[in-house]
Amino acid sequence: MIEIEVKNRLHSSIFHPYLREWHSKNLQLTPANLMYPIFILDVPDEKNEIASMPGIYRYGINHLKQMLQPLVAKGLRSVLLFGVINDELKNPIGTNADCSDNPIIKAVPLLHKWFPDLVIACDVCLCPYTNHGHCGILYEDGTINNKASISRIAEIAVSYAKAGAHIVAPSDMMDGRIGAIKKALDKADLAHKVAVLSYAVKFASGFYGPFRDASKSAPKFGDRKCYQLPPNSTGLAARAAARDVAEGADMLMVKPGIAYLDIVRKTKDTYPDYPLFIYQVSGEYAMIYHAAQNNAINLKDVLTEILTSMQRAGADCIITYFTPYILDILIPKSKY
Repeated sequence: MIEIEVKNRLHSSIFHPYLREWHSKNLQLTPANLMYPIFILDVPDEKNEIASMPGIYRYGINHLKQMLQPLVAKGLRSVLLFGVINDELKNPIGTNADCSDNPIIKAVPLLHKWFPDLVIACDVCLCPYTNHGHCGILYEDGTINNKASISRIAEIAVSYAKAGAHIVAPSDMMDGRIGAIKKALDKADLAHKVAVLSYAVKFASGFYGPFRDASKSAPKFGDRKCYQLPPNSTGLAARAAARDVAEGADMLMVKPGIAYLDIVRKTKDTYPDYPLFIYQVSGEYAMIYHAAQNNAINLKDVLTEILTSMQRAGADCIITYFTPYILDILIPKSKY
């Protein structure tokens, strides 16, 4: 029997019709070009607004259906899930990232039941689940143990896949995690029906502050500059994308968005056959929101201009907290 290398398999890219659309050319902004990030709490009945991201909430699973139902009716087709747990449940290896009580593990089967056509992506990282707040497992001196980290990341990805995730999206930026995840999915006989969306080009950015508040994932010491990319490095950005493509990523992401449109263009030009995602991150959301609230800008006009610039740079899908607002804008033009 001929063995096909995991990195050369295509089925994980085309098993779902929505994934096939991402591999096709989109000429204008539609709901198919949007992914909505959602924070899910480990307390089912809780719902709380994120102070640094007005209008954005953390949701217990008992609030998800009511929140998502009108968005799906307006055309929402994909979500990106982030788990949020209480600090007392965190430990050095992030045990609760994939335990039976994890909010993502609980939410994914329910979302399948409520919204069978919704594509579910799950962020895969350790920072929301570790007591040190870093994205991997640490040595005693506080540096990253990459080997142990990618093994743990792969375990979590498989757990989310078994729960029913269509996409696992590792955001940790550890070396070799795409290959480790693909091999683990293959071993679990899930490689043919779970895609890997790589946070391939993720910069060590000042735009992440509100997210770390939202996910309770700020590092307790130091920073993430040893594994996230320097903002002024185009060479490392190219190498990071090449690394993840070589390891078998199905889709690529550049993060943050508006400050890195040159990187988006270069990445798309280099890998035109890969769907390219751009993450309009929490700091971008907060800037635009507060400027609009203070009448410094017209929200619709400026947001439309920014989204257009992201598509023009090469983004096939935009991950944005403005998704509900954008769906309302698109309703007259949407077929969904």
